[in-house]
Amino acid sequence: MLTLKLLRDDPQYVIRKLAVKNFDAEEIVSCVLDLDSRRRAVQTENDAILAQQKQKASLIGGLMKEGKKDEAEEAKKEVASMKAKSYELDSKSEEIAKELQAKLVLLPNIPCDLVVPGKGSEDNQVVKMGGEMPDLGADALPHWDLAKKYDIIDFDLGVKLTGAGFPVYKGKGARLQRALVNFFLDINTAAGYKEIEPPVMVNAASGFGTGQLPDKEAQMYYVGLDDFYLVPTAEVPVTNIYRDEILSENDFPVKMTAYTPCFRREAGSYGKDVRGLNRLHQFDKVEIVRIEKPESSYAALDQMLAHVEGIVNKLELPYRILRLCGGDLSFTSAITYDFELWSAAQKRWLEISSVSNFETYQANRLHLRYKDANGKTQLCHTLNGSSLALPRVVAALLEDKQVDGKIVIPEALRPYTGYDFID
Repeated sequence: MLTLKLLRDDPQYVIRKLAVKNFDAEEIVSCVLDLDSRRRAVQTENDAILAQQKQKASLIGGLMKEGKKDEAEEAKKEVASMKAKSYELDSKSEEIAKELQAKLVLLPNIPCDLVVPGKGSEDNQVVKMGGEMPDLGADALPHWDLAKKYDIIDFDLGVKLTGAGFPVYKGKGARLQRALVNFFLDINTAAGYKEIEPPVMVNAASGFGTGQLPDKEAQMYYVGLDDFYLVPTAEVPVTNIYRDEILSENDFPVKMTAYTPCFRREAGSYGKDVRGLNRLHQFDKVEIVRIEKPESSYAALDQMLAHVEGIVNKLELPYRILRLCGGDLSFTSAITYDFELWSAAQKRWLEISSVSNFETYQANRLHLRYKDANGKTQLCHTLNGSSLALPRVVAALLEDKQVDGKIVIPEALRPYTGYDFID
């Protein structure tokens, strides 16, 4: 959530920067500033009444001692009237504050200066490519056919048990899932990320804290009886560990990693992009989360990018890194880099990681702060990244590693799978 101070200090800057995200903020910014002005006017009036009330109340005892009972009674009536007026102003201030908050959360995060304007994914910038592109020929099978051929993933059984987008992993497929999770977690913890095992359901306060609510409510699975949400990513519970906390200088950097199943409704997703493992309602993902001081968050972002790239290189798969344009940037992000793997059979790139810096946007919603060297309370910066999301890693691995009728497992992964090939 953007701070009121930022909007007060330079509303035109906010409007101009949000235009990079193709978001017209002028009306909302104007409304927020008007509500803020009204709220402060009400507070000023209330402060004046409270001061008068205190002054008048202090006179009552003296009037009683002097035997001026009538004047004392009149003063009591005036104090009571002031209390009633103050209560009325408090209620009015609360109403305005709620309306202001409801408008403020409609404003997305401001993109950083590295983010270029653009309409969508076609305008994203390729910043790096790596790995060797496989040449498998025209008869290369897509992963959904390979999954059936080797009996490692059953999409039809998932439909029977639950519905489309809930695959069942079997045999070496199930072992591969477990291997990838452990592989990713071990690399993350070796890099200093503390492993967390969080709940996979969160309350509305947690969803609000990281920005899933109210923006992405329609994409989350809701457990109505208990008012919980199934997590769309481990980012939500892990970042919320520090909701309403004040850190000290010695606490940084905060580095955490977690594995969770993730649940997304993916409403509105149709066509070829949803075949097989391309887009699921339930999938496994390992996440990394960092909490940093503002002056160190972009160095931390670079470290996270290098960390994820190191994992991808160990998988021996061709990849590219994109810096997202304004039109493809999420509601909460200030800057995002996507990692994509090449799908040799589908002839397309598959996103397997997003690494983002949210600057103070989430921290303001979370009330996540720290005391600087001067003892002043400041908002932290939050960052996270997929490290990694499993479905499309598996899709690319199956398709890109087809050799002589077998799927070759990357060497670094073999101690975790316990096998070298899927055949």
